[in-house]
Amino acid sequence: MIANRTAKILGAVALGLSMTATTAVFSGMTTAAQAADYKLRATANSNENDEDYDGLIVFKDYVEKASNGAIEVELFIGTQLCSNGAECLQGLADGSIDIYISTSGGASGIFPYVQVLDLPYLLRDDRIAEEVLSEGTFTRLIRDLALADSGDKIRLMTIGNTGGWRNFANTKRRVQTPGDMDGLKIRTVVADLPQELVKALGASPTPIPWPELFTSFQTGVVEGSKNGITDIMGMKFPDAGLKYVTLDGHAYMGALWWMGNEQFMAMPDDMRRVVVDGFAQLQQATFASPKRKSIQAYSDFVSDGGDLYVPSPDEKAAFKEAAAPVYDWFKVNIPNGEVAFSALTDAAAGAEAKIDGNASMDIK
Repeated sequence: MIANRTAKILGAVALGLSMTATTAVFSGMTTAAQAADYKLRATANSNENDEDYDGLIVFKDYVEKASNGAIEVELFIGTQLCSNGAECLQGLADGSIDIYISTSGGASGIFPYVQVLDLPYLLRDDRIAEEVLSEGTFTRLIRDLALADSGDKIRLMTIGNTGGWRNFANTKRRVQTPGDMDGLKIRTVVADLPQELVKALGASPTPIPWPELFTSFQTGVVEGSKNGITDIMGMKFPDAGLKYVTLDGHAYMGALWWMGNEQFMAMPDDMRRVVVDGFAQLQQATFASPKRKSIQAYSDFVSDGGDLYVPSPDEKAAFKEAAAPVYDWFKVNIPNGEVAFSALTDAAAGAEAKIDGNASMDIK
């Protein structure tokens, strides 16, 4: 009986091993059948606390599910694949990177007309900016220009947001009118457009590398900057003496999402549609993320003793009038500047008419 019982046990073990092996084989076959047909390497030179990362997470989740696993998205956050705009855009052109997000400044060396997003006071508020960028006419024009300039290598997929709005902030005084800017040393990047803006408002542009800005506030090398509130609080600039923020909203902090055009066009139509829809999901995520994060940032700024000022409509109009010479400078000095300027201002006018028309009906 013991022998019979042992034989039964050994037989059960053998059957179990056989079933395990069979399961493993079928599991391997299933894995192989579900292997992605397309792998997209996406990078953002930021960190996991950034809205760029929020957008990529939404994009990855949507694209992989909507394609039923045919598309796999690999995320590389930071400088693993490239370290600056020129290097990353070159990676798109040569195929070593598939997706990259840049600011307008980060792409301006190759596509200078994208700096139209940095022109002051062209987009009235979040609703106007989001309507302009979601509607797509302006974005498609910039896409066509970039494709032509890159030899059909680099494709603009969408424009989202990274950080909300740029506002003027300083260590000296409340700024309510353009005259209050007189003489302030305002930090800018090493680029002509932001320096022209600061000069038009009567202040003194002072190019300072971002990592040196905290110390520059402390020592008085600069007295102000043009940043979003999350950057201001994230870098602890109030600890260096930055106490005054004016919510003039002079520039919407656009995030340009690029893709290697050859990789995109190599996909069949249905997969390209999934990618396009994925970027639409990403865009909406980046529109929302800075709004949520800025709530706590503004609260912390005021709690720390900061002075937060919202210009009246008349005061904001005065800022726009003072900055107007920058528009002419841009159209004359930037290749395709007039085309990009007209496209953005036309789109903004259309968005204002649509939104204001709807609002007039909704409030009745």
